[in-house]
Amino acid sequence: MSNKEAFFKHITEGNTTKGDYINMGAAMLDGEPIQEAYVKIPLKTLNRHGLIAGATGTGKTKTLQILAENLSEKGIPVLLMDLKGDLSGLAQPGDKNAKIDERHAKIGFPYQAKKFPIDILTLSEQKGVKLRATVSEFGPILLSRILDLTDTQQGIVAVLFKYCDDNKLPLLDLKDFKKILQYATSEGKEEFKESYGRISTSSTGAILRKIIELEQQGADLFFGEKSFDVDDLVRIDENGQGFINIIRLTDIQDKPKLFSTFMLSLLAEVYSTFPEQGDSDRPELVIFIDEAHLIFNEASSALTNQIESIVKLIRSKGIGLYFVTQNPTDVPDAVLSQLGLKIQHALRAFTAKDRKAIKLTAENYPISEFYNTAEVLTSLGIGEALISALDEKGRPTPLSATMLRAPMSRMDILTDSEIEDVLNNSKLINKYNEVIDRDSAYEILNRKIEKSQTEEAQEKAKEAQKKVSKSTTRKSSAMNPILKVLTSANFIRGVMGILNKAMR
Repeated sequence: MSNKEAFFKHITEGNTTKGDYINMGAAMLDGEPIQEAYVKIPLKTLNRHGLIAGATGTGKTKTLQILAENLSEKGIPVLLMDLKGDLSGLAQPGDKNAKIDERHAKIGFPYQAKKFPIDILTLSEQKGVKLRATVSEFGPILLSRILDLTDTQQGIVAVLFKYCDDNKLPLLDLKDFKKILQYATSEGKEEFKESYGRISTSSTGAILRKIIELEQQGADLFFGEKSFDVDDLVRIDENGQGFINIIRLTDIQDKPKLFSTFMLSLLAEVYSTFPEQGDSDRPELVIFIDEAHLIFNEASSALTNQIESIVKLIRSKGIGLYFVTQNPTDVPDAVLSQLGLKIQHALRAFTAKDRKAIKLTAENYPISEFYNTAEVLTSLGIGEALISALDEKGRPTPLSATMLRAPMSRMDILTDSEIEDVLNNSKLINKYNEVIDRDSAYEILNRKIEKSQTEEAQEKAKEAQKKVSKSTTRKSSAMNPILKVLTSANFIRGVMGILNKAMR
């Protein structure tokens, strides 16, 4: 058996599946694709999470696009983080050309142009379905971890949430939370001291500064109503295709705190909302997190630990998480160890540090008798990647340097008019884009403070009136000394005596 025949057998046997799968392309040997040596990812293992990595310009985004559209085609909804703004083309069919024809001829797989149902979501003032969550939904623990608070400060946040629960004060947006922070150490100081203990003004001041830092990154637009219902992420269109929900994040690349806050809240909400699935044949939802380093670089250790915990637990809910980044070292080891699928595009070795990183990356992949992994990592072309997945029994599939198929949808962005069409046809716009500012802690506490100040002013006015009344009474009841002398009995008898004598 020739080396080529042995390689073909090795790849086809290692990628045999009983259930449904995604065909990523054909495996390559000595830099050339072997026709019909297909590299497959079983749907059954897509909730085991994954990584798409590689240097800039090597094709990571197109790989993400291939996965998203194939998942949608098989009726599995997708959520994409679009930080560069180049994924909206999923809504339009691709343009067939000579390069695509040549690529698919080498792979031995027919090309089909196709569009997919998308919704455009946004965290900011960009056009799209508004994503919001209330402060109450975060809860004291998650909010404290996002703000990176000390144990003492976390205790204060827990007390504030307890007070709001006890007094039916809804915490909807950040102005609500800032108001209760201020109230606890000013007008409501005695009330808190009596029921919950004294709260330090220095601690509330530190918490307030963390809130303001979060606000400056745009979190005031994210916190509020109407809260986004994560069930709307798992919609299927009339043709049985899963919706691809694209979150446009082009204007928050320099706001990592907001990005990590949103991601953690979303994952926590999905985990708490979705039912346990067990060992199902397909995922319920697949989430792709582009530029994943933005989550981890600015995250505190507490926040990183929270993300790691969710990554470990969320797959039982049928959720697959896929991190897209330039270098695998951008993702913590505790998260990397949970990833079943690894798609590694080319890495560039410009420095000694780069060469060391390539060596470490190569060690994360199964050993292959057909490849020197470290060498392959630096020689892959655009649209080529090393792929290691899990088979249906959870075992690693053969390491494959793969020539990837082309995306079925447009490999470019939508025009402004096309984006308007997507928004006009969205069933979620009317549901979530109405601004709601109902009575919450801010308004209720302001009324309470105003009422208290009014009652205090009225009490002071009554006290002042009483003092005036007493003073007037004393003045009116005290007889003038001269009048007292003139009306005394002795004075009158004396006057009468003088008059009698004069009349004689």
